[in-house]
Amino acid sequence: MGGLTSIGISGLNAAQIGLSTTGHNITNASTPGFSRQQILQGTQNPQFTGSGFVGQGTHVATVTRAYSQYLVAQLQNAETRSNELTAYGTQIKQLDDLLADPLAGLSPALQDFYNGLQSVANDPTSVPARQSAISSAQSLAGRFNALDDRINEIRAGINSQIASSVTSINGSAGAIAELNQRIALAQAAGNQPANDLFDRRDELIRDLNGQLRVTTLQQDDGAINVFVGNGQPLVVGNSAFNLAATPSPDDASRTEVSYLAPGGASLRLREDTLTGGTLGGLLSFRSQTLDMAQNALGRVAVGLTDAINGQQALGQDLTGALGGNFFAPPAAQALPGAANNATAAATLSVTLTNPAELTTSDYQLSFDGSNYTLLRLADNQAWSAPSLANLPPAGSPQGFTLADSATPPATGMQAGDIFTIYPTRNGAHNITVTLTDPRAVAAAQPMRTSTSTGNAGTAAIDAGSVTSTAGLPLAASPGGDITLTYDTLNKVFNVAGGPGGTLAYDPATDAGGKTFVFATPGGFTFRINGTPINGDRFTIGANTQGVGDNRNVLRMQQTQTANLLVGNTASLQGAYAQMVSDVGNKAREIDATSTAQQTLVTQVQSQRDSFSGVNLDEEAANLLRYQQAYQASGKMIEVASKLFDTLLALGH
Repeated sequence: MGGLTSIGISGLNAAQIGLSTTGHNITNASTPGFSRQQILQGTQNPQFTGSGFVGQGTHVATVTRAYSQYLVAQLQNAETRSNELTAYGTQIKQLDDLLADPLAGLSPALQDFYNGLQSVANDPTSVPARQSAISSAQSLAGRFNALDDRINEIRAGINSQIASSVTSINGSAGAIAELNQRIALAQAAGNQPANDLFDRRDELIRDLNGQLRVTTLQQDDGAINVFVGNGQPLVVGNSAFNLAATPSPDDASRTEVSYLAPGGASLRLREDTLTGGTLGGLLSFRSQTLDMAQNALGRVAVGLTDAINGQQALGQDLTGALGGNFFAPPAAQALPGAANNATAAATLSVTLTNPAELTTSDYQLSFDGSNYTLLRLADNQAWSAPSLANLPPAGSPQGFTLADSATPPATGMQAGDIFTIYPTRNGAHNITVTLTDPRAVAAAQPMRTSTSTGNAGTAAIDAGSVTSTAGLPLAASPGGDITLTYDTLNKVFNVAGGPGGTLAYDPATDAGGKTFVFATPGGFTFRINGTPINGDRFTIGANTQGVGDNRNVLRMQQTQTANLLVGNTASLQGAYAQMVSDVGNKAREIDATSTAQQTLVTQVQSQRDSFSGVNLDEEAANLLRYQQAYQASGKMIEVASKLFDTLLALGH
């Protein structure tokens, strides 16, 4: 009877474990990452008898979990991409809303500024009109500043979120390392899978992937090693290594991620190796959209400043003086690397030369002791030369020139020195109006042309156009006014004053109009058309009574539609509109891709749940099945007991 009792007890034990496992499944049906568990039963070794092998009952070999490494990996990959897109989308929406706002954007202020210039052109003698133009310029500069400040607020927010994400990553890494140790100990002690610990660790790895894409490697003892970046180990066995969010040594306004290696060494991680998850989305948005947008905004400010200041300098104000700067001249920024030679203390001078050639990229300059290398960070285009005078190269102008200096000046850049160059990053931040006196608006041109009243021919001279202030005003030049007297015989204008000499003019071929350029003195052009008669005379002189002249301010206004940027293919408004369009298109692209990715996450999650999740109906059926098995095994023991009692009774 003992064998029958043992068989019943084995059945009771198996049913009890089955009931416990089923109950465990039911109570954890809503636990994130929980995998359904089930018992794996086997038969006890049978006993040999003369009648053959007699069974000895059952045993539970192990408790397994319904787990698919393939589905889990798919889900982790889908979620890390989804989190990346979500983080990118949240940030770019702020930027898109800012730039596209019809009231808070740049376009209305830019239009108001040019309307102010038009008011001066309509009435150049009006001081209120001139003051209005200055006020609208100040409003425009304020709008540039405000947009740049808001972009910097977004940048600061990204820095804060990067630090928060790194803290979360370090927390998950530490918890994974702890679970690795517990799993190794548990499996070594019982030689059975620690299912709940496995699920908990998988969920932590899933959370980690939500912050940053990682790779894993399973070890023989059940531990999992986790790697980030280019293979830097984040978790090895029961040891975890931390990441750090610190200000970049090359630009303190930029938080970067470093890897804290064993021994305390800190390794700067390249941003393009940190992909996926919230952290990857933040870094991608900053490098691919935010930097470009701020640079593009700064480029518009640089283009505006250069164009208005350039034309203002060619004009004459209400007092008769040549125009001064309307806006503060723009300046590029060059930040030295933290590891630069401290003894030489080299500095880099970046001079903006042509806004039309400026890009929206940042640059890095390095020196190896023999050659300088300029790297355009947007596309990793590099140029090398033994002299800074050859960078950027003539064949690939970037809108600026470079020169290094140092303390003492003779040393210059040393081998290993680097500089990060921001040609336009601070353009919108730094733009200010330097003109305060409304009379100083250079609405007039500093030269004028006139036709002698005694001319008998049909020739006429236009008002002329100043191209350089060298040698101006003409009244201060040797001889003062320049006189052009026509010589019919030689078909030339004899020039008295100024450069002197003659100007060839043949009515037979030039009557439709011929343009002349005087480079010295002055720097201006004028055009003559028609047929002059011998002795006809024209005069070019200083615009001494030009208070009602609006020629120069009209040229200022023309900069609104002139193609000043992007290789002379885009106007100021056009370049800004292109930036707004690029950000808007990217925002819509990210939104659509994010929606599609979330759908993929839902599908993969459904597949994983179908395979590993708990089905309460199925578990209810299992409860009944194990309950019946338990009752049947108990009945078997009861029968064995009664049989034993019967045998005892027969013995008496």
